[in-house]
Amino acid sequence: MAEQITVEVAYALPEKQRILLVTVPEGTSILEAAKLSGITREFPDLDVESAKMGIFGKAVRNLGDAVNDGDRIEIYRPLIIDPKQARANRAAKTKD
Repeated sequence: MAEQITVEVAYALPEKQRILLVTVPEGTSILEAAKLSGITREFPDLDVESAKMGIFGKAVRNLGDAVNDGDRIEIYRPLIIDPKQARANRAAKTKD
């Protein structure tokens, strides 16, 4: 029997944030741990399958990688605007 490990799964909207603890078998993938957390019960519009994710703020390319005990899986929202464009907009506003 595989050992159990505990990870956190975090997701946030401007008006609501959640960090859920989930216990999973050692060797569980990042994507599977996110699914097992039940985060979609809290955020029904969240599509975990297509969401970008990271571990402690570092983006993860392969959601099939195994999680480690104590990891915090962060599920990222899609960007509303390109960060470079947002900076340009702020600079133009400040200039006026």
